[in-house]
Amino acid sequence: MINKRRWRIIRFYLIGWTSAFVFLNIVRGVGTEELGTLKFDFISGLMIAFTLGPIMGVGSAVAQILMEERVYKHVSIGRLLLINALYSILFIVLLIIIAYGVYELYFGVPIDIITFAFDTGSVAIYFYVIVVDLLLAIFRQVNLMLGEGNLARLLRGKFYTPREEERIFMFLDLQSSTAHAERLGHVKYSMLVQDCFNDLGIAVENEAEIYQYVGDEAVLTWKLKQGLQNENCLRAYYNFTKLLHKKSDHYQKKYGCRPFFKAGLHAGLVTVTEVGKYKKEIAYHGDTINTAARIQGQCNALESALLLSESLKGQLTSNDFAYTAMGSIPLKGKKDKVEISAVSLGS
Repeated sequence: MINKRRWRIIRFYLIGWTSAFVFLNIVRGVGTEELGTLKFDFISGLMIAFTLGPIMGVGSAVAQILMEERVYKHVSIGRLLLINALYSILFIVLLIIIAYGVYELYFGVPIDIITFAFDTGSVAIYFYVIVVDLLLAIFRQVNLMLGEGNLARLLRGKFYTPREEERIFMFLDLQSSTAHAERLGHVKYSMLVQDCFNDLGIAVENEAEIYQYVGDEAVLTWKLKQGLQNENCLRAYYNFTKLLHKKSDHYQKKYGCRPFFKAGLHAGLVTVTEVGKYKKEIAYHGDTINTAARIQGQCNALESALLLSESLKGQLTSNDFAYTAMGSIPLKGKKDKVEISAVSLGS
């Protein structure tokens, strides 16, 4: 199934590889002379670029998706380096086979595939391809660090000047975190938090942007329209808890516990801007964030797993969830009380 996150990865690599081959064609095809056996003009080179680029883009995207979903969190650094080395070799072999097929399709190739693979100038092309693949992987990791899609916005200067947005914020907190830390020790506890936040990645299927990790707490955010659509802001929480429950035996065996998170939600106007000179970050400011954090802080006192503000509840329309009014609650740092409701799955 190609969800939106996977589609973004595929689109990124499609554009990246097609652009890379077009650039290579410009460099090699304008004012230069081919050294190899196969020679082609600039227009022919563009035909190859626009055929080979999407094919290699899809291949790279599939490999990246598999790495993110199946490999990254399950292997050591040493094994990861070995996998990357083997991947580079396989990638070059596939490139040779696909490129040979594309040449044959358009022009016919008067040489066999072995001669084609080791033709004059091929090594330089292989080096170029490996560098491009490495750069695309680096851009992908930077994009993940800044939050999905924020790298492009940052490069466009979209956050340079503070601006206002209507957003939903969710604060998630690991329950009994102090007890877990004391029992497991710092290293094992950090591994527990790492595994939990890896599983929190399921929230992106409900359009969530993971804004921050703060210790054992995570902050998710949505643009208002996306968070309200299909009740994404609530479904993200229940999909996450469902995944934790599904993997409870794994957590019990590895850490001696079944992790559980409680959450608080609120929606409103915030300011988003780029901050930092030597370490840039996309930051949100405003009372909406503070209120969401304070609501989450009431979960234990009100014996509820998921709380939200009455103002946000009024914008949700699905009958899949049940709400219990918890009254007007005084929140630390706020002058006025805030009406809060507890959320549960409908029957």
